Amino acid sequence: MIEIRQAKLNFEREAFISPFGFKGGYLSEMWQTVVLLEGADGKTGLGVGGQSVLWSDSRVFAGGSEAGTNSMMLLITEYALRLAEGMSFETPLDLLEQLLPPAYAYGKQVTGRDDLRLTFALNALVPVDFAAWALYAATHGFSSFDEMIPPDYRAGLATRHDMLGCIPLFSYGVGLEEIEQAVRQGTFLAKIKIGADPDKDGDQDKMLAWDMDRLSAIHDRLKDYRTPHTESGRIPYYLDANGRYDTKERLLRLLEHADKCGALDQILIIEEPFPEECHADVSDIPVSLAADESLHSAEEARERIESGYGILTLKPIAKTLSMTLRTLNVAVEKNIPCFCADLTVNPIMLDWNKAVAARLAPLPGLKAGVVESNGAQNYRNWKAMQSYHPLAGADWLDPQAGFFPLTQDFYKTSGGILLPSPHYASLLTVS
Repeated sequence: MIEIRQAKLNFEREAFISPFGFKGGYLSEMWQTVVLLEGADGKTGLGVGGQSVLWSDSRVFAGGSEAGTNSMMLLITEYALRLAEGMSFETPLDLLEQLLPPAYAYGKQVTGRDDLRLTFALNALVPVDFAAWALYAATHGFSSFDEMIPPDYRAGLATRHDMLGCIPLFSYGVGLEEIEQAVRQGTFLAKIKIGADPDKDGDQDKMLAWDMDRLSAIHDRLKDYRTPHTESGRIPYYLDANGRYDTKERLLRLLEHADKCGALDQILIIEEPFPEECHADVSDIPVSLAADESLHSAEEARERIESGYGILTLKPIAKTLSMTLRTLNVAVEKNIPCFCADLTVNPIMLDWNKAVAARLAPLPGLKAGVVESNGAQNYRNWKAMQSYHPLAGADWLDPQAGFFPLTQDFYKTSGGILLPSPHYASLLTVS
């Protein structure tokens, strides 16, 4: 058993280049949270997180200031750390099981929402979970990600890609020329945010019209491009709605439009089209739907699969590695493909995502593994943030011609994720 003797927390704010739009709202920054856990034997583990209140629960974000709602999430992290001091755990999965229920209950108090989405608490616990994994590895002398993962959770992590396609994010404000330029430079899977609120009035008809026009314009630019990395040879589209569509009927109208403009066959995924509380059967939707925010647990993964969702989106950087491993085991059991999506995270967290994505089988229709990464597009100080990485300058940190190269050194060092970052460690002191 590992006993947590003390826990430390700090954070710093990282600004975006310009407002980042999704879920009908806009972010100007992300708070980078830093956690240190010290065991009774003096060994430590450092974990870094990235807070996204808008993604975690857009209702909380809309109900206060950006800084104020970020403070709410930070309070949950602090509360969980105070609970963690004196706790013991066999694996980080056990620790999350102890911390999540009280952290979620506290989050309801802090936000004043009895219906708070569980992802809000999970997002707050990401740095705690990463720190627990680093402490777990240090305590047991595990030198690699593969060695660290408990045997019961390794079945879905058997692949070893030598490169990962970098999926950039094309949010509402990204221009057509920028999208086309990304494809010319090697991007072979286009992630497109849909569900805009063009007049900020919540009008779903206006949203649908905007999405139709946006999809037509993007398809007109990309329809003639070819790639060797897909079965079809064409550029597939990954539409991310973040729960903005209110009914199946409205989504089907978007797909009817896609069919008319010639884009339907290139839509590989529609991610989380409906609100979390919608449990409608979606097996009749003519495109694979991916579950994301609605996946809080292995049980909910089963529910979504039974409802007709054909892909599970994994987010160790948003919902903890521990919950991701439980979800992945359900996917393996049900033979459901998975991939890793981003949360506009920092370079160290991106490598936690790569560690999982590098070991997942390719999605149907693709010939290569993929991982979403949009931090370089959005952070004002991305290059400085890369210098905070424990292995700054490593060849896998930047994509080359649209791909992150996964060298032998990447696997040997586990991308540096189990090493402490001098920069983030400097934000913490151990008394």
